[in-house]
Amino acid sequence: MKIVFVCTGNTCRSPMAEGYLSSKNLPSLEVSSFGIFADGTPVSHNSAEAMNELGIDISTHISKPLDNGIFSADQIYCMSPSHRDMLLSVGVDSKKLFVLGGGIPDPFGSDIEVYRNCRDCIIEEIDKLIENGTFLPFFIDELKPDYVEQIAELERTCFSEPWSAEAILDSFRSGTVFFVALKDGLVLGYVGIKPVLDEGYITNVAVFPEYRNSGVAKALMNRLDRFAKDRELSFITLEVRESNTPAISLYSRFGYKNEGLRKNFYRSPLENAIIMTKRFVLNEDN
Repeated sequence: MKIVFVCTGNTCRSPMAEGYLSSKNLPSLEVSSFGIFADGTPVSHNSAEAMNELGIDISTHISKPLDNGIFSADQIYCMSPSHRDMLLSVGVDSKKLFVLGGGIPDPFGSDIEVYRNCRDCIIEEIDKLIENGTFLPFFIDELKPDYVEQIAELERTCFSEPWSAEAILDSFRSGTVFFVALKDGLVLGYVGIKPVLDEGYITNVAVFPEYRNSGVAKALMNRLDRFAKDRELSFITLEVRESNTPAISLYSRFGYKNEGLRKNFYRSPLENAIIMTKRFVLNEDN
């Protein structure tokens, strides 16, 4: 799928959107950005700085004017209704055109705080699109009763000591939040997190074997990041088997770091657990 972001000069909003969505490494997704009046100017310093704060490097971006390639895009996200109107006027299919979040104000010429706010608005809207299945052949939902038996089956498939359906419901009733990846009513994977004050404790992450390496785990981890932001969590932590190299690699890519070891934490087979934690920078007011 070819996704294009469009703004006025392609130096502020659309490069940030391109950089963020590209950083998600979603499968089968080609992401680019253009400016209606772009002239080869480098990305603005404050845009690059705002994204660099998240570990996303867009510093080498050079603004690109629209070309005929825009017509081959599958979805085009404009930063304002006026950008959409301009593309309609040159013959771009209206079914491909969307206005991100109803419109993202231009931060051009403002201070870094305005750019951060713009960045955060862009991220929030893109995260919503990821979660509702716009960029993937599935969507992310919160736990509903219809999903519980499928999650219990997933537990039996993936773990030597699986949670039962009743245990999942008990955990849900006691405050654990579950996010589920779904396609045509089928559960592909899920994650559970127990928030305690400003702390988050992941209970389990699991994906059916046939749906691994298809973006499911990444989408679930992205959803956890937004949950942490919404709840203003200071950290999320989890345990993972010492031998589970693919899971350790996934968590590492999402910013989780090795912060300790629990000896003989797992049974069947007996194995140590690595404690991996992702810490979040809270606003100074918190």
